[in-house]
Amino acid sequence: MKIEQIYTGCLAEAAYYIESNGEAAIIDPLREIDPYLKRAQKDNATIKYIFETHFHADFVSGHVDLAEKSGAEIVYGPTAQTTFKSLIASDGAQFKIGELTITTLHTPGHTPESTTYLLTDKDGKPHCIFTGDTLFIGDVGRPDLAQKGELTMEDMAATLYDSLHDKILVLPDEVLVYPAHGAGSACGKNMSKETFDTLGHQKEVNYALRASSKEQFIKEVTEGILPPPQYFAKNAAMNKHGYERFDEVYEKGLTPLSPDEFEEMANLTGALILDTRDPQVFAKGFIPSSVNIGLNGQFAPWVGALITDLKQPLLLVCEPGKEEEAIIRLARVGYDNTIGFLSDGIVLWQFAGKDLDSISSVSPAEFERILNSNENIYALDVRKPGEYESEHLEQTLTRPLDYINDWTNEIDHKETYYIHCAGGYRSMIAASILKARGVENVIDVAGGYAAIKSTGLKRTDFACPSKAMRA
Repeated sequence: MKIEQIYTGCLAEAAYYIESNGEAAIIDPLREIDPYLKRAQKDNATIKYIFETHFHADFVSGHVDLAEKSGAEIVYGPTAQTTFKSLIASDGAQFKIGELTITTLHTPGHTPESTTYLLTDKDGKPHCIFTGDTLFIGDVGRPDLAQKGELTMEDMAATLYDSLHDKILVLPDEVLVYPAHGAGSACGKNMSKETFDTLGHQKEVNYALRASSKEQFIKEVTEGILPPPQYFAKNAAMNKHGYERFDEVYEKGLTPLSPDEFEEMANLTGALILDTRDPQVFAKGFIPSSVNIGLNGQFAPWVGALITDLKQPLLLVCEPGKEEEAIIRLARVGYDNTIGFLSDGIVLWQFAGKDLDSISSVSPAEFERILNSNENIYALDVRKPGEYESEHLEQTLTRPLDYINDWTNEIDHKETYYIHCAGGYRSMIAASILKARGVENVIDVAGGYAAIKSTGLKRTDFACPSKAMRA
């Protein structure tokens, strides 16, 4: 028996490979499927089933492509409806993989079709559960993503409580819990950095499982949930209805363009220029109107949160050799319309004598001097609300990057804005977006809040009301 967790850190996503006696199954695969095909080939195994725990919202699964290339059957739990060929399993249905048995446990609550898969060994002993977004390590799935008709978030939370107590918590304590996500995913609010655990230990430490009543569970699980990123519903629809073949997306995107071709393509298509280089490298010189979201961060989730049209044509600027990675990570969240990349990166653009823009930065010490000498400075803290509430500078305005498409209409294009996040990654994204939208004077605070804390600037917690944006 082989069970391998294939964890992708930038998405905080876990897929699973299971093999026994030459038969294999994949649970919740990512969009690019070659790693699963190669893994099965290495074991001389045939992929028999692709189990989907639910219609994922935070990434596009590779189930359709993998089924086509492997001949495996796609399996969903009860109530799921797809427009491609799939097996909709009844509650309690069993599937054989070599000497192993996988049993369908319908566990709605996160979504109506959410399903946990129980794996038992050759002797019939429960070994582990693949819980998808029903049960995480330290948390449970958010109940607000798939409300239908008159069902409320509280109704879904009540259903989730019943699923957990009727189907999962009755299993032996030694059963291993293998969830679909870990810390960093927006599918929960309190996930652990650990990516698996025993069910018994989760009963002791998971706040949601320790709730003394259904009412307390509903209150704790629904409290403090932030709105989901805009791409979640779009990814769920792609997972339900199918998508363009990944091979075609990859081939279309991996088109090298000279500076002249790149510029012509941008003008003809209205493509968004997405610069994936590190923030501080980007700031020194970039193509005017381009947006910076660095590959060395949570690239795909930020693309999904901020670029509202999945069909938006994209032109890439990357460090040479990073183009394939960028295309793959974009496709993972449904951005399939990359139409080319700048050959040899920004160096060739500069060599061609084409215009470059830049974003200046100030040190924390200089930022301190500026704030102390002028109370009318516009300083934006683009961290998440919880980070701001924990601690912030008295002089800053809370403007989370997550909601930049909502608050940019409040910005005065004639003013100067100093922007910081925790360390510099998000602030450069925000600065580049503002600059692309016509705000000329944006200045990044180098090192973010982590560096600012070394200054003498006065900090406060949320007991001090946040400032409103000044007109």
